[in-house]
Amino acid sequence: MRAMLFDGTSPRLREADLPDPVPAAGELLIDVHACGVCRTDLHVVDGDLTQPKRPLIPGHEIVGTVAALGAGVTGFAPGHRVGVPWLGHTCGHCRFCQRGRENLCDAPGFTGYTIDGGYAQRTVADAHYCFHLPRQYSDVEAAPLLCAGLIGYRTLALAGVAPCIGIYGFGAAAHIVAQIARHQGRMVYAFTRPGDHDAQRFARRLGAAWAGGSDEAPPEPLDAALLFAPVGALVPAATSE
Repeated sequence: MRAMLFDGTSPRLREADLPDPVPAAGELLIDVHACGVCRTDLHVVDGDLTQPKRPLIPGHEIVGTVAALGAGVTGFAPGHRVGVPWLGHTCGHCRFCQRGRENLCDAPGFTGYTIDGGYAQRTVADAHYCFHLPRQYSDVEAAPLLCAGLIGYRTLALAGVAPCIGIYGFGAAAHIVAQIARHQGRMVYAFTRPGDHDAQRFARRLGAAWAGGSDEAPPEPLDAALLFAPVGALVPAATSE
């Protein structure tokens, strides 16, 4: 199969011909149809994330069809369309896994970082961390939902039924969850970098009732704040609004 490899020394990926992977017990062999590019992929190849598998096939917004099953897999069959996200494996027995908070697992595996990902014609993935995908979304439309969509929706769910929410950092996850929140009838206030008028106009086009800089106060108190910007100083700012 053809694959794009990151060798750990250069941010440029190298095209290579590799043997097809073989699914181990509990894994799916997947023919890759689409794989999105996430900011985390750029952090990997730029060296900001310092412990990748080497050499590595990046990519963790994978959409494809099942080609074969490893031993013991149930719930999937060849031909099923599936998605593969960033979280690719957990230990299953740490205190976080036992509480249903696998994203905080003490011994995780990450697709496209510690596990080979989707910048290839084929990949293998733990069946427990693969999703069946509805047919109404194309492969390209579904791919970003495997990362930005999941992050945004999980964050929104933690906000409960809060009718008025503030979203800090209006990027990939935020622009998806803003549309979901508006569909649910919630009021959305978008906070961007100060002076980022393009992002503010984009937020208003997606239905935000107000958009401004993260240094501004919203026009009314928030019932919940969703933070996607990696800026620690925004935590007290958001929770005080």
